[in-house]
Amino acid sequence: MIPASAPTAPTSVELSVIVPVYNEAASLPVLYERLKAVLESLELSWELIPVDDGSRDESFAVIERLGKADVRVKGVRFARNFGKEAAMAAGLHRVAGRAAVIMDADLQHPPELIPQMLERWRAGAAIVTAVRTDRDTDSPLRRWLSLAFYRFYRGISEIALTPGGGDFRLFDRRVVAALNLLPERKRFLKGLANWVGFDQVTLPYRPAERHAGTSRWSLRKLWRYAIDGMVSFTTVPLHVWSSIGALLALASVVYGLWLVVRTLLFGRDVPGYASLMVATLFLSGVQLVSLGVLGEYLGRVFEEVKRRPLYLIGRTVNLPDELADPPSPLR
Repeated sequence: MIPASAPTAPTSVELSVIVPVYNEAASLPVLYERLKAVLESLELSWELIPVDDGSRDESFAVIERLGKADVRVKGVRFARNFGKEAAMAAGLHRVAGRAAVIMDADLQHPPELIPQMLERWRAGAAIVTAVRTDRDTDSPLRRWLSLAFYRFYRGISEIALTPGGGDFRLFDRRVVAALNLLPERKRFLKGLANWVGFDQVTLPYRPAERHAGTSRWSLRKLWRYAIDGMVSFTTVPLHVWSSIGALLALASVVYGLWLVVRTLLFGRDVPGYASLMVATLFLSGVQLVSLGVLGEYLGRVFEEVKRRPLYLIGRTVNLPDELADPPSPLR
């Protein structure tokens, strides 16, 4: 439901709520009403920043109607689909509040949890991460893959991810400023939030069912997201394949010496066409996998050195008309 009267813009903002949006026209009005009820009960100044990541439905039309009726709604529409990470970054670039909450538009992240997040922030926490207590809304395969990812990531990365922690977080203004300093194009906010440090706490919650539609995260997209996360924060795969290469080279030298000694002592030639083919195919597979790992890192370098904007803006609501992400002070 769209509000009948337009509240005036607050002179100072205590809380900014960032909502990445992709084909969420059915959920946005409900999300707005629930957020408004929660935040106005707290008697604090707030703003809502929905970032439309090139939706193909009426999502931005809904954002425009909400912004026309309530100047606290400040919308951004990308020129095309740039991905959720870019949408979250665009919201962080436009935060005016002393704290910022990032949450999904599908209402799996309950707005009613925000008061508890604010309590922990006011108690001194710079980052409050909402942690899922269960994954009943996910399929068994997705639950298993999530658990495997967190365990594997913990074993290879210097950055510890919070198991069950997603993008539903509260950031203090200092954390927002720190995140906005980071210039990389390929972003992994779960890792960046831990990399910047600061005082962090967790808050358990039970995710709700989606208000409308289905998840756009296919297994292929989740796999790509996991690879991006690992490549962003660890070079262990490169070290692993370097070690495997060294061990295979050592094994081949030992095996070659054994064959020479056996031939000299016993006068036997080297039999085994089958074994030769198996060894050749095995080593070829190892080489292709190692080239793939190296290619992931080279591809990341290629993307970064082009220095393209993280996103391009098509339209805005209650915000200055801009084209791209603001330049980082580190560029």
